Amino acid sequence: MGADTANLMLLSLAWVAYAALHSSLASLGLKRAVAAHLPRLVSAYRLAYNLIACLALLPILWLLVYRPGAWVWRWTGVGAWVMNGLALVAVGILVAWPAGYDLGEFLGWRQLRMRRGMAEDLEPFRISALHRFVRHPWYSLSLVILWTRDMNAARLVSAGWITIYFIVGSWLEERKLLARFGGAYRDYMDRVPGLLPRPWRILSRAEARRLEGRR
Repeated sequence: MGADTANLMLLSLAWVAYAALHSSLASLGLKRAVAAHLPRLVSAYRLAYNLIACLALLPILWLLVYRPGAWVWRWTGVGAWVMNGLALVAVGILVAWPAGYDLGEFLGWRQLRMRRGMAEDLEPFRISALHRFVRHPWYSLSLVILWTRDMNAARLVSAGWITIYFIVGSWLEERKLLARFGGAYRDYMDRVPGLLPRPWRILSRAEARRLEGRR
């Protein structure tokens, strides 16, 4: 086995381990266990979860930087302009529209400040402008940024694993959302695609408000 192949296998294992850790920490079962046995830590759980997720990425980033492997493709000419333009649009949308997420809640600052002792999330069922096109706009926009970059071997392997995790992660997330919001969220799933927008499956503002009102 060559050194490059071994490095890519190590990178793959690192991504699988990261995905397992990330999903385990995000599970409602673990949150409830912490709430039951360590109630004083519940308010800091979300913030700690995000910090652990960031720190766990560091060894993967090291592999990407110091063991990149050979170039698979590099955009040039018109292709580079198009791909960089798509990436900039995706970044601009991410920055300009938080997609209906409460960033204080998402990052964990609000739970810590309010000393919240509940394991469950309290965000209501909201359908933002971006959520009328896809159910997971942050994932979709991140995939645009990811796949419009020049790709060496390490980046390509990482892009593949991240894409798989977004697909699996969105499925796991939606199991929790279905349990919370029931039929309203199921009807939303029937009307709006998960990651790839489709012109014939765009939710109107009126439909979005009606689904929100059912909850």
